[in-house]
Amino acid sequence: MAANNINKILLTFAFSVLIVLKLAAQHSAPGSIDALRTQKKINFDGKLDEPFWQEASHISNFTQRDLDFGQPITEHTEVAVVYNSNALYFGIWCYQKDPGKITAKNMNPDFNYLSDDNFQVLISPFNDNRTGYLFVINPNGARADIQIYSGERGNKDWNGVWDAKTSITSEGWFAEIYIPFSTLQFKNDSILNWAINFERDIVSENEQALWQGWSRDNTIYAVVNAGRLTGINNIGYVKKFEFKPYLLSGWQYDNIEGGDYPLKYGADLNVNLSPTLKLNLTSFTDFAQVEVDRIPVNLSRFSVYYPEKRQFFLEGGNYFGFYLGDRNQAFYTREIGIENGKQIPIIAGARLFGKVGKSNIGFLNIQEASLNTIQATNNTVLRYKHDIGKQSYIGGIFTNKINRTASNQVFGLDAAYQTSDFLNNKNLSVAGKIVASTDNLALQGNALSYRLSIDYPNDLIDNFMAIGGMQKGFNPGLGYLRRTDYDSYSWYFRLTPRVLSKYGIKRLLLKPWGFTLYNTHSTGEMESFSNETRPLGAVFKSGERFEVNFIQRFDRLDYNFEVTDGISIPAGKYWMYNYELQFETYRARKIWVALLYNRGGFYSGKIKTFRSEVGINVNKHLNMTGNYSFNELNLPNGDVVTQEFVSYLNYAFTTKLNLSLFAQFNSLDEIMIYNFRLHWIPQVGSDFYFVYNIGYEDPIRRIDYLKPQTTTAVAKLIYRFIF
Repeated sequence: MAANNINKILLTFAFSVLIVLKLAAQHSAPGSIDALRTQKKINFDGKLDEPFWQEASHISNFTQRDLDFGQPITEHTEVAVVYNSNALYFGIWCYQKDPGKITAKNMNPDFNYLSDDNFQVLISPFNDNRTGYLFVINPNGARADIQIYSGERGNKDWNGVWDAKTSITSEGWFAEIYIPFSTLQFKNDSILNWAINFERDIVSENEQALWQGWSRDNTIYAVVNAGRLTGINNIGYVKKFEFKPYLLSGWQYDNIEGGDYPLKYGADLNVNLSPTLKLNLTSFTDFAQVEVDRIPVNLSRFSVYYPEKRQFFLEGGNYFGFYLGDRNQAFYTREIGIENGKQIPIIAGARLFGKVGKSNIGFLNIQEASLNTIQATNNTVLRYKHDIGKQSYIGGIFTNKINRTASNQVFGLDAAYQTSDFLNNKNLSVAGKIVASTDNLALQGNALSYRLSIDYPNDLIDNFMAIGGMQKGFNPGLGYLRRTDYDSYSWYFRLTPRVLSKYGIKRLLLKPWGFTLYNTHSTGEMESFSNETRPLGAVFKSGERFEVNFIQRFDRLDYNFEVTDGISIPAGKYWMYNYELQFETYRARKIWVALLYNRGGFYSGKIKTFRSEVGINVNKHLNMTGNYSFNELNLPNGDVVTQEFVSYLNYAFTTKLNLSLFAQFNSLDEIMIYNFRLHWIPQVGSDFYFVYNIGYEDPIRRIDYLKPQTTTAVAKLIYRFIF
């Protein structure tokens, strides 16, 4: 009897150890999925009724990351992979006991997949623990894709060539995903061994489950935690050339310059020099189809940072980035082809990017035409990173901007040690960089910038510390500077304990401190200080969240700061104290709301800020979002009231045809903008756009809706040929 009890205890202990080890590793068997080669015709309809889908290996061992960490997924899910000489196909079975709970509100490309039931496929053909591609679908067949840079970052504006079909039945929803091999970059081996992972999100249950690596310290972006895709061999890389000519015709009117009827043409040629190295060639490039920028009310003394949206610069963007902190960048793509918000004609350009062994290469050369007083300019960027160990690297950057009268260069070095195994299974990153600028290749004094940082980004504790500096003469001609001549010190400490679950709380959101201090480098005097303390905040199991923040700020103004016409803040030193309340409902609901209220000091006066955002899902075709912000400033020399209205409306006829409307009113800058865009995808990789823009200036005091100051109507066809 005693022996039996001892055996039971030993078995229980052994089982407990196995469970602990399983949860620590966040991996389960099987950890690989075998792809089946087929030459049979694939009826691409999302119904998965061909015999080879049953012949292929299936995996179904999904584990929850949320809500019940470490538990099996509540709805049975299966995945199988088949391929032929040209493409990968994924079969996905998302069973659901109650199909009425399937949530799919979107059909448009690049949809907000976090608010829908979705399935995600991560592929890392390099299997380098760093980079990859993420493909996301929802039950309607809507698609979104992201180019993964690291365990935390990715380019959501990247658009790959791939497709998906889905079907919904009484058993759940099912999908087929088609990804041509030419969309991916990978090593040219006879037998391929790629990293792969899958995730299913069931938003009605606020549930997130992954196949491998379901650690709460990471997301599916963490390629290092992925499983393996095996069985792919002897595939041909026959489609080496992608030719994308475009034709543009339209009408544009400006009340000062008059009307014009542009007719433009050009082309991009993408050449796969090898399966891992791509060359982009472009001529007479035009970006008329790109969404217009939202111009926010800006009450700070710094310029607004606008993200890149042009597809030519987005693909492979991770091969060029060199971040300096505080949004400062050694290379900022919007310095090319844009001047004061207007397009500068691009005559021709070339980009080479990819991976050769452990070398990550990014090379760019763009020739801009002259325009009015702006000289013709050539722009060159060379970025290199060499992989070291499991996740680390060392690299450098060189940029050159040159025209007939002047040139500017930047030289920089950087390195990072990154690991997901710190303290057994935690993330840690230690990074450093130094960069210098020159004019006409003459190194001037006082033209250096540097940054050192240490980051511990994990679920319970997220701790980031950095020191940096930028000398007054540092001037990257192809970069972006928000401020210069500073020494900075940053420390952000966040705690997100998962406690009080019996009260419906998923996790607390606490921030004991999060500050950045700037001293003027040339004088050593304190210039700016900001700190945010969050004593209370939480995310609920229902998806709602709230925050209570206390904000302390200091700013030294060396010159008068003009807030608006006739009202300015005098030079001086100012301490400001504000409190802030935030609340947001679950964005997976048909109607969701986000609110923010901030009140306190604003330099020599006071400020009250109210911001709201409302999302309405009418049905899977029609979705609307509206934003409203209000600021009331009470200053000694006058009061200022600003308002901003922004609305987004999207009507998706199908997953390949959608109409969007963007409208904005900004009272501070006195602008009103409307942007209509019809986007049709006749076949994956080809696009037709019809874009209609109208703009009004000074809409507060005078506006004639029938006589806008600017009007543009453009039709653009981009067609893809592969050979």
